Amino acid sequence: MLTINVAVLLAVIVVLRLRRRTHSRSRFDEKMTVVIVLALGIILAPTDVGQGIAGFIGQLVSGVSQAGQ
Repeated sequence: MLTINVAVLLAVIVVLRLRRRTHSRSRFDEKMTVVIVLALGIILAPTDVGQGIAGFIGQLVSGVSQAGQ
């Protein structure tokens, strides 16, 4: 039996959609890409990978804000 991880599937779809040329996209196509990216974020957020990414970004933002002071 073949199982597909939804997060991996959405990540592949995002990569394929973002590889397309910018000027050939319609507004609907851009909105669909945003919806897919948001769905990917919602799926990844409660996972260990999502928490690790959030922690890394938090540390990066903290370091940048402290360096600016």
